[in-house]
Amino acid sequence: MESVIQKIEAKHKKSAVVDIRSGDNVRVHQKVREGAKERVQVFEGLVIRTSRANSLTNSFTVRRIASGVGVEKTFLIHSPSILKVEVTKRSKVRRNYLTYMRNLTGKSARLSGVEFDKEAVNAVRDEAAEAEEAQIKEEADASYDPEAAKKEKAAEKAEAAAASSEAPAEPASKE
Repeated sequence: MESVIQKIEAKHKKSAVVDIRSGDNVRVHQKVREGAKERVQVFEGLVIRTSRANSLTNSFTVRRIASGVGVEKTFLIHSPSILKVEVTKRSKVRRNYLTYMRNLTGKSARLSGVEFDKEAVNAVRDEAAEAEEAQIKEEADASYDPEAAKKEKAAEKAEAAAASSEAPAEPASKE
C-alpha cells in the first residue's frame, strides 16, 4: 500500500533519470532565467557526492575549477530546471563523498578511469525536456539580431550619459 507522500512524490518524479555515481565527470544542462529571457547553461565537473537515491529529493554535488577557484554546485535530479545530465567519464572510487578532492590540485587530482558504455548510460531520454531545450534555443536564435543589439547598447550608453549629466549638484547647506 502506497502512502499519500509516495503518491505525491511519484507525480513530480522524472520518468527516466541517468545513473549518476560519485567519481563521474558529468555535464549538466540547466535552464536559467534572466529577466524575461531563458537560456541553457552547461556546468561540467566531477561528482563528489550523491545522496538520497530513489527519492524525489535525490541530489548530487558537482565540483569544477573555474579561473583557479573551486566551484561546487548541488543539483536536484528531479528538478524541472535540470534538462539533461550526461556522464562523460566514470572513475573508480571507494567512497560516496569525495571531500579529499578539495585539497588536491594538478596531477594528484586525477582519478583512474573505468571503461563503461557511454551510450547505454546516457541513453535515458526525456522527450519533454529535449523539446523544451530546443524551443529555448530557437527563441534565442530568433530573438538575436546583431544590429538591434548594437542599437540597444548605444541607447544604454546615451541614457547613462544623460543620467550622469542631469544629476543636480547639492545646494550648500544654510548654517
